[in-house]
Amino acid sequence: MVDIQAQLDAVSRELREDEVDGHAAHVQTIAQEYPSGIDDVWEAVTSPERIARWFLPVSGDLRLGGRYQLEGNAGGEVLACAAPDGGSAGYRVTWEYGGGVTWLAVCLTSVADGRTRLELEHTARTADVPPGMWETFGPGATGVGWDQGLLSLALHLGAVEGAVSPAEAEAWQLSDEGRAFTRAAADGWATAHVAAGADPQAAQAAADATYGFYTGQQ
Repeated sequence: MVDIQAQLDAVSRELREDEVDGHAAHVQTIAQEYPSGIDDVWEAVTSPERIARWFLPVSGDLRLGGRYQLEGNAGGEVLACAAPDGGSAGYRVTWEYGGGVTWLAVCLTSVADGRTRLELEHTARTADVPPGMWETFGPGATGVGWDQGLLSLALHLGAVEGAVSPAEAEAWQLSDEGRAFTRAAADGWATAHVAAGADPQAAQAAADATYGFYTGQQ
């Protein structure tokens, strides 16, 4: 059993439109606080051994200018990397998958009571999104995946009760509990979509399509 409601309530989601080198872009932000110090959270999101324990095995040269590859998933280049100093840390990488390139930025900030806030920002140029994908799925297409990632990190760091190993993740996602989590995460991104100016009916239709995709119903 996983306390999915506690996890869903702990996460904030935001969508905004911006520019990358003069090109329109979608920027999705998801954030959560963890009950661990910044050094521990930094290690959890930068150490290959720790990343494999909650996300996916990763190989490559995980330092500024190096390239990384997540097993069966995205790879890219490390564009910026700043270890914990003065209560903050972060890195920025390209997120290269399926022939496309987007950008990922992770920022850590020390907060009260020895906790750490993690903010993940995913940027995609509007013109690079496959035709029809945004209209059909909206921000949930990638957003739900990041919700799943933050849940895995929360379980790893003891922020929520329960346990789901990376090897069990796919089966868990198709369980009743996993489906309930996906449904709520998709709806959470619909709320962020509406807050960014989307039509409520279109945002909900996109959330429904996202839920169907992630649960194998579409």
